[in-house]
Amino acid sequence: MLERGPVVGGPAVDARPRKPSVVTVGTVVWLASELMFFGGLFAAYFTLRAQASVWPPRGIDLPTIESAIATVVLVASSGTIHLATKAVERRDRLGIQRWLVITLVLGTLFLANQIHDFATSDFGISTNSYSSMYYLMTGFHGLHVFGGLVLLLIGLALTTGSRPLPRKTPAIESVIYYWHFVDLVWVAMFFTLFVLR
Repeated sequence: MLERGPVVGGPAVDARPRKPSVVTVGTVVWLASELMFFGGLFAAYFTLRAQASVWPPRGIDLPTIESAIATVVLVASSGTIHLATKAVERRDRLGIQRWLVITLVLGTLFLANQIHDFATSDFGISTNSYSSMYYLMTGFHGLHVFGGLVLLLIGLALTTGSRPLPRKTPAIESVIYYWHFVDLVWVAMFFTLFVLR
């Protein structure tokens, strides 16, 4: 039996705090394992960097300006997905859809830039240890962005129709957590690959 708060000019309100859903808890645990995966990539990168006399090797020319612009786009998508969070809290179906679509567009622009970088790069994955780590790190992140775009589409599909939103919000919240994670990993990766070098 649910404990109900006092009725003040309206229907009774559930007085208990909201418990996290199994989907949300599962997402957080899964993201913790993903953090360890990316942590391993960063550890390998810094290990190779510590052993190299010149890092990055000569002849490696990264598209720093284009990647910086793409980083701003991805960070902006973190802002738009946050606005989707606020819309979820308000149960604002159109707001959720609007901000998910804008996030989807920004994420697609970021991924398109990364694909362009891969296609026009003057070094390959087997050129040297630096290029191997560069492609591994950015490639796996790109796959995670692609997965995030698919999840955004699923989240968008969950908001369609006329059925009530509350039962669907844990799944949408999980998509939002995942997208924030992808954004944070890229910020660390951008500073590691393009700024610190």
